[in-house]
Amino acid sequence: MRKVLSSILSICLVISVLTPMASAEERSAKLAEKASSAILIERDTGEVMFEKNSHEKLPPASMTKIMTMLLIMEAIDKGSIAYDDMVRTSEYAASMGGSQIFLEPGEEMSVSDLLKAIAVASGNDATVAMAEHIAGTEEEFVAMMNEKAKELGLENTNFMNTNGLPADNHYTTAYDLAMISKELLKYDDITKYTGIYEDYLRADTEDKFWLVNTNKLVKFYPGVDGLKTGYTREAMYCLTATAEKNDMRVITVIMGAPTPKERNGQITSMLDYAFNQFQTHKLYDRDHILADVEVSKGDKDTIPVVTSESVSILTKKGVKVDDVIERLEIDASLRAPVKKGDVIGTLFIEKGGEVLSETPLVAGDDVYEASWWKLFKRTLAKFGAA
Repeated sequence: MRKVLSSILSICLVISVLTPMASAEERSAKLAEKASSAILIERDTGEVMFEKNSHEKLPPASMTKIMTMLLIMEAIDKGSIAYDDMVRTSEYAASMGGSQIFLEPGEEMSVSDLLKAIAVASGNDATVAMAEHIAGTEEEFVAMMNEKAKELGLENTNFMNTNGLPADNHYTTAYDLAMISKELLKYDDITKYTGIYEDYLRADTEDKFWLVNTNKLVKFYPGVDGLKTGYTREAMYCLTATAEKNDMRVITVIMGAPTPKERNGQITSMLDYAFNQFQTHKLYDRDHILADVEVSKGDKDTIPVVTSESVSILTKKGVKVDDVIERLEIDASLRAPVKKGDVIGTLFIEKGGEVLSETPLVAGDDVYEASWWKLFKRTLAKFGAA
């Protein structure tokens, strides 16, 4: 039986908790009216502010690369790759059609530049080069993508490639894309790439290549700094966009819009709706230490317990309440080894007995197994203290 260490703390906030969130009937009937499906969520809480057919399976086109970028950022965060690593382009990666940065077989480019090529120019060749660098083959990387989708609890997503080029049985939903984007945006560095409007690759060579973001809202809507456009004849015009304003970050997804103008206009309307109607109240940033917990037989006695992502409460503007409670459930029987990032507990935000949000809590450091000699000295020290 797993032992659980619990604590309850009151949060005295002069804020409101939306109870309940606005119903579908109360939302603007004109939002996303010319799209096949759409969704609007707040990033920290994952609360849905608007949706239309958000669980309908559709081809995502290049929005597939949101999952690709997520796996890249996870690899960087874990230290298995670094921004300045050089990646060699295979014949296969160089052969990709569609949007590309015209990588040559054997050409080497840094992880940072390839990530920029994916985020800004939607480079299919850059995407496959990064997939091969991380997983060995594109096929293995696709398996990682589908495994990550399962890990996130996404039941209506299946990837057949890394870049979104047309393929049978390659689909996802607006809701699933929003959840993948929510996970991606845990990594603050990603918007340093997706928020670029124009830049260059190979800047100091004769092959200087101009990048212009396929997401024009990065330039024309204040606060937009990502994430990814998509277009194929089958998928039509798609966009997953994120914007931050007044310390609230939202994610919007449009699939199947008839024109780029309609796509951008509908995203703009959803962003306006979010920022006009809602507000968030930040409780914790990612990696905030909430507690220290003992670890048995480790090279350290305790390990910090930290938030896996930023934690907020979403409210309608103008409604005020208090007495929000936070409750920590932390595994009290941890035993080394424990890896940084391992889930070791949960933070519950509650009001009136209702759970408003659940946030995984993770280990803030590595704890390795202690040597025999170290354990022996600890034992001696305990006897000495007695």
